[in-house]
Amino acid sequence: MKQVIIVVFLLLGTTTLFAQSINWVSMDEALELQQKAPKKILIDMYTSWCGPCKMLDRNTFTNKDLIAFVNTHYYAVKFNAEGNEVVNFKDQKFTNPNYKPEKAKRRNSQHEFTRYLGVNAYPTMVFLGLDAELIAPIPGYQTAQQLELYLRLFKDNTYKELNDQESFNGYYKSFVPSFMP
Repeated sequence: MKQVIIVVFLLLGTTTLFAQSINWVSMDEALELQQKAPKKILIDMYTSWCGPCKMLDRNTFTNKDLIAFVNTHYYAVKFNAEGNEVVNFKDQKFTNPNYKPEKAKRRNSQHEFTRYLGVNAYPTMVFLGLDAELIAPIPGYQTAQQLELYLRLFKDNTYKELNDQESFNGYYKSFVPSFMP
């Protein structure tokens, strides 16, 4: 009986542990999922050598509130901006023809998909709409509370009501994050 209780406890603990991470999928998987059950897409454009990218993984993407929000409202993609993944996007095939495997852990050539999205700084969070249209790239390291502003802004289409810098500044100043630090 004692062994059964221990096994159940370990299984519950393992399930809880795995439930506390973002459900990362590939770009192709996100586009396929989006066709079946529409959600916006959040792409974490990172590189293997980027210090702030590693800080995002360690500090921001481990926030329980952020994890729950992203898993509920977005398809999350972790994309190596200098990697060699093949991406099929809007009837185009994107590769990294100048990728060098020996440079996998340091600066490499930029992926065609990275250039297509206009990303030139890492990390950059790229938000895509329900039809995989580009909403916005948000460059730089973000805390969970800073990223929450954009997650909510784009999820609810509030960004469409903000016509200029002044209206965005008003939204920014009045925004009160709810994600716990």
